[in-house]
Amino acid sequence: MPELRVLIVDDERPARDKLRRLLATQSDVTYVAEARDGLDALAKLAQEKFDVLFLDIQMPELDGVSLAQQLPASAPLLVFVTAFDQFAIQAFDANAIDYLLKPYDDDRFLKAITKLRKARLQYDSRSPAEAVAPIVIRERNAVIVLPAHEVHWVEAADNYVLLHTSASSHMLRQTLATTAQRLGSAFVRCHRSYLVRLDQITRLENNGRGDSDLCLQSGARVPCSRQYRDDIMFALAQS
Repeated sequence: MPELRVLIVDDERPARDKLRRLLATQSDVTYVAEARDGLDALAKLAQEKFDVLFLDIQMPELDGVSLAQQLPASAPLLVFVTAFDQFAIQAFDANAIDYLLKPYDDDRFLKAITKLRKARLQYDSRSPAEAVAPIVIRERNAVIVLPAHEVHWVEAADNYVLLHTSASSHMLRQTLATTAQRLGSAFVRCHRSYLVRLDQITRLENNGRGDSDLCLQSGARVPCSRQYRDDIMFALAQS
């Protein structure tokens, strides 16, 4: 079983002490550090590698949800720990593995750590595209959980992006730059307004205007501008 390095982020010492006590009973938890708030956590994340964040939501300076939104795709797995149940949707929007509602007991903690272990094993065995946490999209009265590896290409649309799969498209209020960071190394920039999943490209065709089109397995054609062509060719050669 993989070892777990954990960072506890909570502005209340009793809450940090409780989690540390429970984590000490788990043989695969090999290291536990603490942060007093979101800014303290960012500093520690820049210095050390962690596998899991146990993250309070309401904290001074930088709250837990805002911190989670700043984390890259390669960030640690998240478990939110809070006394307020109204933040659940925001937590899962931030790709949390679980949501511990204070006061929780030992059994509820064990359920959370079990989910973490399963998620860690799944992510370790996946390809770069599959290892990215699912994308949570709110559409009308529904919440859609879209696996990142089902996204083939991404198109910028003002303050939104369109996530295109082989069968459908979904709109997400997010910039293209943030989406690129979130999706990770499986996706590459091919145009100022487009990202494409590298393993979906079947060929590159000149379009007669000095630029190119990327032909995907699904039959879609995605623009590739001259300034990104060499980067695409290099990435394909390395894949």
